[in-house]
Amino acid sequence: MNRIEGKLILVTGASSGIGEACARRFAREGAHLILWARRLDRLDRLADELEEAHGSHVHVAQVDVRDREAVNAAVAAIVEAGDVPDVLINNAGLAAGMAKVHEGDPDDWDRMIDTNVTGLLNVSRAILRIMVKHNRGHVVNIGSTAGHTTYPSGNVYAATKFAVRGLTEGMNIDMVGTNVRVSSVDPGFVETEFSLVRFHGDEEKAEHVYDGFTPLAAADVADAVAYVINAPPHVNIADILMMPTAQRNIYVVHRENA
Repeated sequence: MNRIEGKLILVTGASSGIGEACARRFAREGAHLILWARRLDRLDRLADELEEAHGSHVHVAQVDVRDREAVNAAVAAIVEAGDVPDVLINNAGLAAGMAKVHEGDPDDWDRMIDTNVTGLLNVSRAILRIMVKHNRGHVVNIGSTAGHTTYPSGNVYAATKFAVRGLTEGMNIDMVGTNVRVSSVDPGFVETEFSLVRFHGDEEKAEHVYDGFTPLAAADVADAVAYVINAPPHVNIADILMMPTAQRNIYVVHRENA
């Protein structure tokens, strides 16, 4: 059964990677979309493509989730238009740098904490208030295997994803007695712009992250998110932990010819 058709779904960080893949998957399922990201030109192109291919109504807005005033203004515009999002996908997030704590760049720390934690809180608070008022809705946070196990030099990034995991659990508890569901999808290695951003645009470093094995694609994660939000209203899938077959935990990855 397709329970996604006709729903209004807000996706943050929708200009690339998992967010873009989610937008494509939901449009194919007949959903209407609100897409947020910092790169408006990419959103505009994506919206045009999805509207033409699937007939979905797609609204885009240039929103940096770190900017609480901008988030609140964008949500106010949604409310003013009379819309109530059925689903929020908290996808906006990044890794910046890979260094030991005593060698880390505080600017990288700020980017990760402000986007992955504070940004998620900014959006969740604004949207959950609407969902609770209408007693319906579903929030899906995009977490990471790094929110389950920390790896060398992944200290601050992992800390932000542990925070996302804790916030998902906390939101679920806060929503008890309502029909609002909260879930998390936590992928391992996914080939997107993630590593390119982490290594500050160093393409060679980013490419080597996936040497010798087939990582998840963004579309694989979108499939899992679609499964979560397509569950019957009485079913709340708290968490999905997913990895490519070559990866069995955050450390154990089989690489051909390694």
